[in-house]
Amino acid sequence: MTEQRAISGTGLATTSEDGTVLDTWFPRPRIDAGDSPADADAAAQELREFEGADERRRVTRTIVTVRIDPDAAPASTPDAYLRLHALSHRLVRPGEVNLDGIFGHLPNVAWTNAGPVHPDVAAARRPALLAAGIQVQSLDKFPRLLDYVTPPGVRIADASRVRLGAYLSPGTTVMHEGFVNFNAGTLGTSMVEGRISQGVVVGDGSDIGGGASIMGTLSGGGTHRVSIGSRTLLGANAGIGISLGDDCVVEAGLYVTAGSKIVLADEAPGADGARPTAKGATLSGRNGLLFRRNSLSGAIEVVRRAGVGVTLNEALHA
Repeated sequence: MTEQRAISGTGLATTSEDGTVLDTWFPRPRIDAGDSPADADAAAQELREFEGADERRRVTRTIVTVRIDPDAAPASTPDAYLRLHALSHRLVRPGEVNLDGIFGHLPNVAWTNAGPVHPDVAAARRPALLAAGIQVQSLDKFPRLLDYVTPPGVRIADASRVRLGAYLSPGTTVMHEGFVNFNAGTLGTSMVEGRISQGVVVGDGSDIGGGASIMGTLSGGGTHRVSIGSRTLLGANAGIGISLGDDCVVEAGLYVTAGSKIVLADEAPGADGARPTAKGATLSGRNGLLFRRNSLSGAIEVVRRAGVGVTLNEALHA
């Protein structure tokens, strides 16, 4: 590890009565060359008022200071949370921090409007929690991004649809049906009305249409990290399991995977009168392509397209 790549943070860890660390909130994580004790003390001082026990949720909140090597695998729950915060604070991009084995350091948590609760406590104390106005909103390993980070210059219509660890660049709009997983996100101004899965990055000026889906590295155990270039449109209810380059279009309702048989509609027919075909994997990442389905034959076709791709409405992304 080089000192310049170290990530540090002073945060507030929430621990259940059985000793399980449920989460850790880092208000201002940073990349540094080694914090001085005075830096950590100053950061801790800002959190002092939030320390202590919350008897309603049967948790205790304590201040922790964590410094990690982003190239090493996570070693604890606070370590894992610092990595997710670093992504959502835009200190590192998706794929730039090691998340191997992160699920083992993230306990399943009952996420409530008052903070994390151990699932067993949530079940046993349901009447008391409800009487205190505390409602369980989800049961998951990952919390909502907006419960920990407010990324500047971003619109998120439904907080439950974006996980902590998402990387959202300024100008990004995530509409109500959009979803962004951890270690995934946008590298510029983008419209997200579909699903951006774990490990996927979307380039500047691109549009993920309503109901569209992008396969991540967790889908089926694949290793290819799918990406979308700039000014590219993934049409409504479309999907991809391959990367798209710049200025590409996938028509609405079409799903293109690495194994899809695609007709090269721009190529001359062979001796048998049929145009050549290729698997989707061979077209992965190429610029300026339009993927469509032939309405007569039902075959997936690809043609080259000239000029720029989509143009987003500037007023929606200001």
